[in-house]
Amino acid sequence: MQSKTITILIADDDADDRLLTREALEENRLANDLHFVVDGEDLLDYLNQRGDYTPETAPRPGLILLDLNMPKMDGREALKLLKENAEFKQIPVVVLTTSEAEEDILKTYDLGVNSFITKPVTFDDLVHVIKRIGDYWFGIVELPSKQSEK
Repeated sequence: MQSKTITILIADDDADDRLLTREALEENRLANDLHFVVDGEDLLDYLNQRGDYTPETAPRPGLILLDLNMPKMDGREALKLLKENAEFKQIPVVVLTTSEAEEDILKTYDLGVNSFITKPVTFDDLVHVIKRIGDYWFGIVELPSKQSEK
């Protein structure tokens, strides 16, 4: 079903979770162009192509998978800043986190998140969840193809 090539940016501070998510994406043949950042500050640097990030190393993502509990700047604060920025607010963001707190669900939707998913415990369940994400975001939904002009 997936015919679109898309840049996926994953913001997650846990190296094991990053590896498992990469493997789940690969298992579902969705790892077309995969990039990782480790916290909210790193996410904003990537999007703004500053610091270690250049247009060549940090292409505009078509989808962001965002963990909430990260050091420096957590996912909630990064989401707020991202969705307040006219240049980035159209990028779909899916929260993929261990949190099941109703407060986090409500707050992230208030901030403009597109979906909230609690990370599954087992790898098989993660593969299944990633498949469903792929079916929806890359098979059904029409995503913005380019950055809007400033």
